[in-house]
Amino acid sequence: MKQLIVSIFLLFNSLLFSQNLTTNIQSKSLKLTATAEISIITCGPGKELYTAFGHSAFRVRDPKLGIDKIYNYGTFDYKQPNFYGNFAKGNTIYFLGVADTGRFLRIYQYEKRWVKGQVLDLQPADVQQLYNYLENNSLLKNRDYLYNYFFDNCSTRLVDVIEVVLGEKLSNPTNLFTEDNLTHRELMQLYLGNNAWGDFGIDLALGSPIDRKATPKEYLFLPENVFAYFDALKIKETINKSKPIVKRTEVILPESNKIVKKSFFTPFILFSIIGLIVVIITRKDIQKKQRTRWLDFSLFFITGSVGLGLLLIWFATNHISAANNFNVLWAFAPNLIISFILLKKKLPNWIRKYIQLLLILLAVVVLLWIFKYQIFSNATLPILLFLGVRYYYLLKHFDYVKN
Repeated sequence: MKQLIVSIFLLFNSLLFSQNLTTNIQSKSLKLTATAEISIITCGPGKELYTAFGHSAFRVRDPKLGIDKIYNYGTFDYKQPNFYGNFAKGNTIYFLGVADTGRFLRIYQYEKRWVKGQVLDLQPADVQQLYNYLENNSLLKNRDYLYNYFFDNCSTRLVDVIEVVLGEKLSNPTNLFTEDNLTHRELMQLYLGNNAWGDFGIDLALGSPIDRKATPKEYLFLPENVFAYFDALKIKETINKSKPIVKRTEVILPESNKIVKKSFFTPFILFSIIGLIVVIITRKDIQKKQRTRWLDFSLFFITGSVGLGLLLIWFATNHISAANNFNVLWAFAPNLIISFILLKKKLPNWIRKYIQLLLILLAVVVLLWIFKYQIFSNATLPILLFLGVRYYYLLKHFDYVKN
């Protein structure tokens, strides 16, 4: 459950806008020597949800000048004014942070995550130009940007910076990621096999926008795809000749052989157990021709509360990936009000039509799922089943009362 809460909190960084990267790169930076190199750093996934997709950064190294720094676009400061309010609204400010490479790597060494570096094969003038850009972009007046998990994050920024600085010198790969044909949700799920609660939280919080097929460019929100991009990227030597932009690949921290154990207590197991309890209680209610009011109140109150939260995220924030989220059809916000009516022993006649509407909405969810308009978590299946069972019983309960 903790990972579910973290997953919703983390993935709600999506935003409508991004900072323009075309800042002045002619800053008064230190003059690098001919031995200077710039690398693309890719860090492997970690165990926690916020590390599950890996990380990307630039590394600038000049042995003669004793420079070895990481330029990291994945930095934020929770002490910013109104940080948590902006976070909730989808207005999170990230910035380009600069750190000593050794200090940066110690975190990944402690977490036993692999780190690789792709040393770029650039002319000294290009190395200097890229370094100048990063130095200028790290200044307090230039470093901030509005973070968007899918379209403007620590990984996509590396590609954007290279394209801004090197421009027409690049020869972009034309067939990279063209055969995969995956959606944003499917791309994320490649990394969530051992994090069932995180996967459920993402599927619950994010709507149908992430179920469209991602373009090759949009694959680059994932660090390992950025690694593949630079591996295929070329830089022009002459008008008719190009060379790979990666000179060599270094294993900075090796991949750990750690075994990640899958948790048995997954959302699917939890909701299946709840479903079994609902079915058992409903069966007893049928036999005794009664209605267990606390059960109805609980189901309606919880689904209504979840639905209200999803609607607020959809309409009251800038989380564009949370829009058009049809989980609100089974997590139906009006249930929150109806739950208190269901505490009464005698129900008004209009409740029957309301329950019929709920059953229709459950059927709509199934159809949306079948036709892949929105892909729901597998853990949603037992929820739909036990809600359907209870809603159908409530319809029959009117007949019992009448007779």
